[in-house]
Amino acid sequence: MRIAGITIPEEKRLEIGLTAIYGIGRPRALATLKALGIDAGKKPKDVSAKEETSLREAVEKFTVEGELRRDVSGNIRRLKDIKSYRGSRHAKHLPGRGQRSKTNSRTVRGNVRKTMTSGRRKLEKT
Repeated sequence: MRIAGITIPEEKRLEIGLTAIYGIGRPRALATLKALGIDAGKKPKDVSAKEETSLREAVEKFTVEGELRRDVSGNIRRLKDIKSYRGSRHAKHLPGRGQRSKTNSRTVRGNVRKTMTSGRRKLEKT
């Protein structure tokens, strides 16, 4: 089953499989399935053609995938262009919402660990 250009995993439950689409998380997937009357525990391979069509139409009403990615990157570009604080933090790949960055945000900064040592290697006792 393909929705919004993404192949939904066949062996996962629908509520989990729909999260493969950028812009759809668990709450939105559950709400959409409930509104359409489709069982969330159903596998995509067991969905009828009629249900698949209604699900595809429901998902296409949302801003998902390429369009959503463009919107998000446009918002970030706008923040950088107006030289806002948040824009400068995006440019430096640092957290922009007030989090500390001395000890956290390691994954963004490349897991840089600097220890306070003299730089000399300790002698091994034999």
